[in-house]
Amino acid sequence: MRAIVGTLVVFGCLLGGYLPHGSIDILIQPLEVVIICGGAFGAFIIANPGWVIKKSFSGALGLAKSSPYSKETYMELLGLMFRLFNKARREGLMAIEADVEDPHSSELFGTAPKIMANHHVVDFISDYLRLMISGASNPYQLEDLMILELDTHHHEALAPSEAVGKVAEGLPGFGIVAAVMGIIITMGYLDAGPLEIAHHMSVALVGTFLGILAAYGVVAPISSDIANRANEEGAFFGTIKACLMANLNGYAPQIAIEFGRKAIPGSSRPNFQEVDEFLQTLK
Repeated sequence: MRAIVGTLVVFGCLLGGYLPHGSIDILIQPLEVVIICGGAFGAFIIANPGWVIKKSFSGALGLAKSSPYSKETYMELLGLMFRLFNKARREGLMAIEADVEDPHSSELFGTAPKIMANHHVVDFISDYLRLMISGASNPYQLEDLMILELDTHHHEALAPSEAVGKVAEGLPGFGIVAAVMGIIITMGYLDAGPLEIAHHMSVALVGTFLGILAAYGVVAPISSDIANRANEEGAFFGTIKACLMANLNGYAPQIAIEFGRKAIPGSSRPNFQEVDEFLQTLK
C-alpha cells in the first residue's frame, strides 16, 4: 500500500505542476514507451538468470502488500521457539523430533500459521533443530554454518533489487536513445512548417522525460523497497539464529527467547513485559 501511495504522489505532483501550463496529449507517446521500456526490459533479460527475473517481478508486485515481518509475526515466532525449547527441555531433544521431521503435521508448528506460510523459515528452524537432535552440539561450528547459510540467502535475496536497480540506471540512457531517434525523424521534416517541426521536437524530448521519470520516479524506488524487504527478511532470520544459539548454549527457554527479542529491529520489537506476559500464557 505504501508503494502505491508513493507512486500516486509522484505522478499526482508531476501532473499537477504540468497540466496548468501544458497539454497531456503530448506526453502520451506509446512508441516512445515501447522504445524505452522495451529496450530496458530486453537488457534486463540478457543480464539476469531466470530465477532473478522471476523474483524481481514477484518482489515488485509484493510491494503492494504490507511487510510480512510485523510485530505480530515476531511474537508468533517467539511463541513457536518457546514452545519448541520448552518441550525439548522438559522431555528431551528427541521429544521434538517428530515436530522437526514433519512440521506441517506438528501441533507446535501449527500454532504459528504466519511462520508456516514461509517455507524458508520453517526449513531453517527444522534443519538446525534436526542437527542438534543428531548430536551437532558444538555452538561455534553451528554458528559458523548459520552465518554461511544466512549470508548466501541474503545475497540471493538482494539479487532482484540489484537487477532492478541496474534497469533504473539504464532507463535515462534509453530515454536519450529515444530522443535521438526522435531528432533523426525530425530532420526529415525540416521543410515543413515551424509548428510541425516543434511537434516532432517535443515528441523527441518526451523520450528523455519518460526515461528519467521511469528511472527515478518508479523503478529506482521499487529497487530500494525490494532491498528493504530483503533486509527485513534477513533480520527475521537473525532473530531465529539468536534464539537457536542461546538455546544451544544452555540458556533456559525464556532467556533464549529474550536473546531473540533483542535481535528484533526496534520498529517491530515488543518490549520485555509484552513478551513475558505472552510467554506466561504458553506455559
